Amino acid sequence: MKSVWFARLGWFWRPASWQGAVLLLLAVAFSVQVFVAVDRRSHSVSDTVYGVFPYLACCFLLVDWIARRTSSEKAATRP
Repeated sequence: MKSVWFARLGWFWRPASWQGAVLLLLAVAFSVQVFVAVDRRSHSVSDTVYGVFPYLACCFLLVDWIARRTSSEKAATRP
């Protein structure tokens, strides 16, 4: 039996089990660490945004991919 980790909430995914909650908390903790590390050496807001974006984009694309694979919702096939 397939375990459901996430449920769809509009455009976003919400954790539906403890595994999903742990994954989301790890992603947020990673994001905070990256933000603090990049912001420490940034000279402006744009430096921070450009420094943080690659890490956060990859992190949350990975979370989205895992959420799609572990949700109960069937993915629509595109032509």
